[in-house]
Amino acid sequence: MAGWNFADVFEQIAEVIPEATAQRQGDRTSTWSQFDRRADGIGRALLDAGLVEQDKVVQYLHNGPEYLESVFGAFKAGLATVNTNYRYTEDELVYLWDNADAAAVVFHGTFSERVDAIRSRVPRVRLWLHVDDGTGAAPDWAVPYTPVAESVPGRTIAPWGRNGDHLLLLYTGGTTGMPKGVMWRQDDVIGALEANNRRRLPAEPDSTSAAARLRGPGPRGLPGAPLMHGTGFFNAMSTLLMGGSITSLVGRSFDPVELLDTIDREGINSISIVGDAFARPILSALDEHPDRWDISSLRVIVSSGVMWSQTTKEGLLRHNPRLILLDTLGSSEAIGMATNTTTSESSSETATFTLGSGTRVVTDDGRDVVPGSGERGRVALRGHMPLGYYKDEEKSAATFQMIDGTRYSIPGDWAEVDADGTVRLLGRGSQCINTGGEKVYPEEVEEALKTHPSVRDAAVVALPDERFGQTVCALVETEDGSPPDPDALIDHVRDRLARYKAPRTVLGVETVGRAVNGKLDYRRLGEVARERVGLEGEP
Repeated sequence: MAGWNFADVFEQIAEVIPEATAQRQGDRTSTWSQFDRRADGIGRALLDAGLVEQDKVVQYLHNGPEYLESVFGAFKAGLATVNTNYRYTEDELVYLWDNADAAAVVFHGTFSERVDAIRSRVPRVRLWLHVDDGTGAAPDWAVPYTPVAESVPGRTIAPWGRNGDHLLLLYTGGTTGMPKGVMWRQDDVIGALEANNRRRLPAEPDSTSAAARLRGPGPRGLPGAPLMHGTGFFNAMSTLLMGGSITSLVGRSFDPVELLDTIDREGINSISIVGDAFARPILSALDEHPDRWDISSLRVIVSSGVMWSQTTKEGLLRHNPRLILLDTLGSSEAIGMATNTTTSESSSETATFTLGSGTRVVTDDGRDVVPGSGERGRVALRGHMPLGYYKDEEKSAATFQMIDGTRYSIPGDWAEVDADGTVRLLGRGSQCINTGGEKVYPEEVEEALKTHPSVRDAAVVALPDERFGQTVCALVETEDGSPPDPDALIDHVRDRLARYKAPRTVLGVETVGRAVNGKLDYRRLGEVARERVGLEGEP
């Protein structure tokens, strides 16, 4: 056996804490025993449909018990899973499922019409599993999910078995190019998620260790972020590895009131969010109703994907001083590159991180950035990492590189290293603005803008300029919806960053339009900026 497989771990847990809660959503609750049996039913249906080892099973689902159940079932059957952004258009779905060689799709009923419209364009799909969400009965071309999950077929193990080499595909991107499927071995995902656990699984899998380390039911987690994205999914899987439970919100758009109601009612211990896109609405609700919720059970808030401002963290700590706020630097291609931990006793600046033991900041020619030198490099992680991008050797070679004889994942996060070794994150190089030969990273300027009291959110893009090549443009969403004060905001940035990083143009927008994962569509925002200032074409 080549390492740990999630199905083997979860089955051990279900045997030792069968009556403990595994999943909950609204008035629906499943124990670990039920979670295990229902996943057996899904795994058996996939095999009965003719899927073979490492065929791809798509989750086209909102958050809910069926998401993790169907993942568990696919892993039991020795199959690979594929996440799907439920905001994609028909053409984007066809591209992704064709690129992934999808053989089965598990989908919420609300997507039935869209799925029906593209079924003929993805002929490799052999099984469509319809999850009833109250939007209508299963179409005649799909199999109802619930009867399959409740079929109780006994333990599902395919003839080829399971092992740690079996894949989990995490598709990422779409705003700067077509989505790319990141190929993770399950053993590597488990190893990366286990890195900070006090009682880790042994390197070699066995039939008892996953259960033996439990001291009863684990933590109660709530993915505020969508499970279709790495932040929500990886944190949920990490909680389950510890014998914990996952509570999903009922609403399909983020509602801080529902989140806080659920934390209070269910005694949630940890939540996963995506920076200020989630944290600021939570803080606003708490500030508006300081006595409404008891959030004393909440111990950890984990954020990844975008920057999380220090002022928001301090505000959350006012409502629960026992909180541990973890800002993690990671991506679909690299889990746990660096962390920023904030508590009521200690804090650090926004966008500053402490590197993990397997992380370094390297220049393009493979040298380590010297602390305090002002030199910039990309954050590189060794250890547990993906095999590469599915069916894309060129992009794989660009991201996963050998340095000094060791393989590293280098997703493209640029940073400087302060004299004390603290890493100061600048942003992704793909969005870097070159103005008069100086490099400006949008996220750095966005965070400076968001420290102004009038700014709710901001996005920074490039505008073409005959003299400087490009200039910095800020699209600003204000707290009260009024037009921004360009001079005040430009001066505000100049007080915090080098003058060349300050925007030359400030445009007011109703919203910067962050996606559900908290990220910005810089391509679209660049088009908006150019149109607003009367320019056409690419920057």
